[in-house]
Amino acid sequence: MKSKICDMLGIDFPLIAFSHCRDVVVEVSKAGGMGVLGAAPLHAKDLAMTLDWIDDNIDGKPYGVNIIVPNKYVGKITDEKGSVDKKTPPEKIDSTAQRNFVRKLLNNYGIDTSDLTDDLMQRKPRIAKNADFSGNSQILDIALSHPVKLLCNSLGVPPEHMIEKAKERNIPLAALVGKKEHAINQAKAGVDIIVAAGGEAGGHCGEISTLVLIPEVCEALRDFGDIPVLAAGGIVTGSQMAACMAMGAAGVWTGSVWLTTAEAETNPVVKEKMLAARSSDTVRSRNRSGKPSRQLRSAWTDAWESDIAPEALPMPFQTSIAEPAMAKVLKLAESGHEGAKELASYFVGQGVGMMNQQTTVRQVVYEFMDNFIEASERLQSFNQE
Repeated sequence: MKSKICDMLGIDFPLIAFSHCRDVVVEVSKAGGMGVLGAAPLHAKDLAMTLDWIDDNIDGKPYGVNIIVPNKYVGKITDEKGSVDKKTPPEKIDSTAQRNFVRKLLNNYGIDTSDLTDDLMQRKPRIAKNADFSGNSQILDIALSHPVKLLCNSLGVPPEHMIEKAKERNIPLAALVGKKEHAINQAKAGVDIIVAAGGEAGGHCGEISTLVLIPEVCEALRDFGDIPVLAAGGIVTGSQMAACMAMGAAGVWTGSVWLTTAEAETNPVVKEKMLAARSSDTVRSRNRSGKPSRQLRSAWTDAWESDIAPEALPMPFQTSIAEPAMAKVLKLAESGHEGAKELASYFVGQGVGMMNQQTTVRQVVYEFMDNFIEASERLQSFNQE
């Protein structure tokens, strides 16, 4: 397919798939798109093992790695000397109310919380450790020791060492944005690909809809040369892909659509809930990480939106509290615990309402291709006499 994204990444179809599942990454790349592994929650050793497996199974097809290095969070370590960003110095944050709220919530659904100790719920989460200088440097070096063809950063402008190493190796560097101002900042920093994610997206997202954001970002980048834009946010069909490319995007970045595939490692209970969900069954909330993220609505999200809920803590403190609790919930839900099933949730976009049948990764890719062709022909028909 004729697209700058295809030329830059060496792929046949400009469909990029973000996933924490190695099988999804491999299958998308082998089907003609590009899989991108989410490395943020992985220990260095686990990342190395995962990338080794991908290399052995992807048949030489290109793939990428996504890292999360937020521009700002409390206590961020910014350089090799262990210096802390002066704008976000280490602080002692009282999380008593949030910890007690989580324990009471789980207890109300019949879940024993004796193992959710204060120590466990106050530890720095892996995602925050990987975002500090030493952590993201180690993750980056592991990624670059493999034949990755794309690097991507979320939640801010990539750190200078990431930009430098990517350019040294001639690896395109992408970054996610939710506003045109963020896209401009990324372009000024030297990012090669802009992923414009609308508020419909699963996980961390802004408030501006995809329909508005894509043309706005494309227009804002005109002064910075030919920087391709990948559209993201609620995109689960080839017709949506065609619509975004008609607005100026060079391809799409997808995430949620892969969560209900047969290969995905999504918790079975959550997968079942997603397949039954409507597009209105998601909520944008700070309850999981401290930053706004879109999730599948459940008893967990409803509780955090209630009047009696404490305010979510800033990143990474909210993650320290929420993730151990949700990990326990998901494990119990999979074993059949009814209360845990009601609480179970995960990050997913509004496109979940169109994810109604479990299928394979390759089928999703091929359906994208077919739908894209149909939509393109439909658009062209308006120009015929």
